Amino acid sequence: MFEKIGIFILFLGPLVFFHELGHFLFARLFGVRVEVFSIGFGPKILKFKRGDTEYAVSLIPLGGYVKMFGDDPFNKDSVPVDQRKFSFTHQGKWARFWIVFGGPLANFILAYVLFFGLFFSGERVPEVKIGAVAEQTVIYDLGFRSGDVLKNVNGKTITGPSDFALVGTELIQKVVVERMGEEKAISLNMKGEDFLTEFTKYPPYTLRRPVVVNNKGEQFFISLNDQSINWEESLEEIILKRATDLYLVKLPKDADLGQPNLVLESEKGQKLQIAYTNYEEFFKALRNNNLYPLDLVAKSLAMKSAADLAGISAGDIILSLDGHELSSFEELRSQLQKIKEDKVKIVVLKTDGITRQYEVTPENRKIENEMVRLIGVYSSAVFNGVKFVDTPSKGFANSMLLAFPKTWEMMKKTFEGFTKLITGEVSFKNIGGPIAIGKVASDSFNTSISYFFQLMALFSLNLGIINLFPIPILDGGHILFIFLEIINRGPLSRRKMEIAQQMGLSVLLLLMGGAIFNDISKFF
Repeated sequence: MFEKIGIFILFLGPLVFFHELGHFLFARLFGVRVEVFSIGFGPKILKFKRGDTEYAVSLIPLGGYVKMFGDDPFNKDSVPVDQRKFSFTHQGKWARFWIVFGGPLANFILAYVLFFGLFFSGERVPEVKIGAVAEQTVIYDLGFRSGDVLKNVNGKTITGPSDFALVGTELIQKVVVERMGEEKAISLNMKGEDFLTEFTKYPPYTLRRPVVVNNKGEQFFISLNDQSINWEESLEEIILKRATDLYLVKLPKDADLGQPNLVLESEKGQKLQIAYTNYEEFFKALRNNNLYPLDLVAKSLAMKSAADLAGISAGDIILSLDGHELSSFEELRSQLQKIKEDKVKIVVLKTDGITRQYEVTPENRKIENEMVRLIGVYSSAVFNGVKFVDTPSKGFANSMLLAFPKTWEMMKKTFEGFTKLITGEVSFKNIGGPIAIGKVASDSFNTSISYFFQLMALFSLNLGIINLFPIPILDGGHILFIFLEIINRGPLSRRKMEIAQQMGLSVLLLLMGGAIFNDISKFF
């Protein structure tokens, strides 16, 4: 618990510090006296004074502030004439603009510096790997298969997502992938942007762990030899190898399948001989041996959902949907969207070995501006973790050059995300508060230091952009007042500013409350 709090402070602290440092440095540049420089809010737990400024660390580490002399626009006249050159409100419009804009600008610069450092030192990044690819899809027809690792595009080595993102501006003619330990060249004639769109439709975390179950609930790990398990190999990759001799390693009932490597008493497996030429035949052969993919097991059901009301139970193995035999939970989900009838027929295998058919009426629900059909079944699916690889240094000069487009690209994506949130394309339920930020920080820190700094750079951009929103209380609201002052050739009236600030505070509290509510809903 204390470790996670420490990681949270280590993650958020530099973002807040540099943001406030931006305000502080520009204030000093224009001769404005800074009275307090605080990291955190509330009671001060550490403080010291140097010159005119008190430096402090306060109790609540969810932000910070810079208190400037003469920053109250409603008491402008109370500042003595001989002290007005040190007063924030008595500065010119452009001086005040740069003092306010200095905070977000510092966050943008920090993100650039972090990206530069990652390029220069080398990163630990997720390999560029395609996930579960179904037959008769665009990416399959282009020649890609589940588990392909991207190694080269148009002669350029791909070592991580940052290299991959840069191919979006090119015409893709040749791609080299690593498949089953061997490199394979694929010829294309495709716009880079279209290629990126198709490739990223299948993220690597959709690759299933090769675990199957029987109707008794016993779980088995599929291995390609009878001595040891390759924990990195997915079910989809095993199917591609067309091996006729498979081995079933029985797993203990309490096995945590989410662990990268399970410790078993023995990895020696029982031989399972099957013949197949494609996905459909593989799963048919499994069914003939009373074996089914783990993800088709209903882990739980939403209370009063369509499946619950129909009689389906946790532990049931879902076999078919309207006569279509299923090979994955994802197939169940996609097939459900294609069926237009009000009711569907779902066949399940019960834990007592009896097969039963249920008539289910799916619920139609709008999610992120799209109507989807839901039956309320939660899958037992366990997916392979993403593999991380170490990338070499890009060199000092190249790192400086690469950090610019990387920062700009991430800024654009962040802005697009906020735009989709405002227009309703992305649900507000996706917004997290301090608990979600803490979890992301802790998970990234435990993954790798470079991944931790990547997320810190992304959050720095988020913090900078959020603060530029034209909401009174935020930096963007102050900038808006400055521009309105330029347009009106004078400051807004006290009444208008008070109303605007009250509205801004209300909006801010509403957003923060919503984010904290999302945290509570997800984690408690």
